[in-house]
Amino acid sequence: MVRLEKINSKNIWKICRLHVSKAQDDFVASNVQSLCEAYLTLSVNGSVFPFGIYDDDLPVGFLMIGYDVDETFENPPKIAYGNYNIWRLMIDESQQGKGYGKKALALALEFIRSFPCGKAEYCFLSYEPENIIAAGLYDSFGFRPNGETDGDEVVAVLKL
Repeated sequence: MVRLEKINSKNIWKICRLHVSKAQDDFVASNVQSLCEAYLTLSVNGSVFPFGIYDDDLPVGFLMIGYDVDETFENPPKIAYGNYNIWRLMIDESQQGKGYGKKALALALEFIRSFPCGKAEYCFLSYEPENIIAAGLYDSFGFRPNGETDGDEVVAVLKL
């Protein structure tokens, strides 16, 4: 059964060892970088939720959810203010093509819709325009580009 588990001292190194293929390196930050960003966000009282994605006891990926903006954001898209975001979603190279991304995204949205940081109208995410697989996954859940960018990435939005 696919589930999310908060990153903790027992699972952090297993999650840090997960990686995408070399061809996908430009699409998603490493889990180590993501966890450093989570720490920085928490250090300024920002809101972030890093999770391991598990199939029973097997770690298969990493997910990070954020809320609103804090001083660590540089030029955030307007949609970021007062809304949730799926900051990172990655599935280990060895586990891709098994439906874990779809299941993890569904679990992420279930968590977000519990409004752990308070009510919000939208969830957004961003992705590299060349990442056609991610674009298709996000589109299948109803995320739609809103015309904004986050650096070079396309911003897509889902009404909660």
